[in-house]
Amino acid sequence: MIDPFGRDITYLRLSVTDRCNLRCFYCMAEEPELLAHSEVLGIEELIRVSRCFIRLGVTKLRITGGEPLVRNGIMDLVSAMGEDIARGRLRELTMTTNGLRLAKVADRLRAAGMRRVNVSLDTLDPDLFRRITRWGEVEQVLDGIAAAKEAGLKVKINTLLLKGINDRKIDALVAWAGAQGHDMTLIEAMPLGGLAGMPADQFLSVEDMRREMSTRWTLLPSDHVTGGPARYVTVAETGGTLGFITALSQCFCQSCNRVRMTCTGTVTWCLGQESSVELRELVRTDQHDEPIEQAILAGLAEKPRGHHFVVGADPVSIPASQCSRMNRMGG
Repeated sequence: MIDPFGRDITYLRLSVTDRCNLRCFYCMAEEPELLAHSEVLGIEELIRVSRCFIRLGVTKLRITGGEPLVRNGIMDLVSAMGEDIARGRLRELTMTTNGLRLAKVADRLRAAGMRRVNVSLDTLDPDLFRRITRWGEVEQVLDGIAAAKEAGLKVKINTLLLKGINDRKIDALVAWAGAQGHDMTLIEAMPLGGLAGMPADQFLSVEDMRREMSTRWTLLPSDHVTGGPARYVTVAETGGTLGFITALSQCFCQSCNRVRMTCTGTVTWCLGQESSVELRELVRTDQHDEPIEQAILAGLAEKPRGHHFVVGADPVSIPASQCSRMNRMGG
């Protein structure tokens, strides 16, 4: 799949549910409007669409949510994609999770063909964790991470930078991740979900954080890559790998290789744009895969050069439809 700007699209982020067992304030309302089950693609439908993307050239598939591990039948999807790994049709299968249920399934994920998981963790402070997630217990997440490591899964910690909330707690995470042997990535907050309309003075640039951290840590150049947008350094004091995702301050759209599909079958070409293609009706009314694949290729022509996020004197803006469905998008 080659987009209008010559970018080879090889990475699919596949959301499997809009439900989550946390309510992180930047992603979901405390009492969100959840989709009816009939609106969400079934596991077999998700497998079918995923294999359409794989035939079209996707080599990396990330399972997301909501929280993917609350989805009934999720291991059937993982096992099916693991078969594609075993047969050489898919190069990498990963998952982004909040870690709460990870301890129960880590061994099964590894056995099915998964080798790496990303765990969203914004702080180690139990009180702050409950504030961010509204009710979560950080120890449960840490237990899940430990179980994943024990099962042989490579763990990467994803941390969203939240100005005035967790920015003074980052050093503790860096030290812990390095000691545990986990890669870590700092992510700029984007104007989505609960952060829609974020004023410019509430935006914290990853590059500013990197400069500040360099006064306390020795950040060495690294050639580590994962196929995603992060750029990595090695933290000399811990030997750990630390990544930076600068979606706003240093746009990386020119190298974008990914598309997203929501749990309802909406393929979105860019988080910062409205263009999309709906696949659910095709999946449910056509027994052949060719029309699905043709729709994907036709829609790819609408993939934009880049997002339209802006940080400046006015609040950062984003299309309302994107803000309202962040928990369906999978990040």
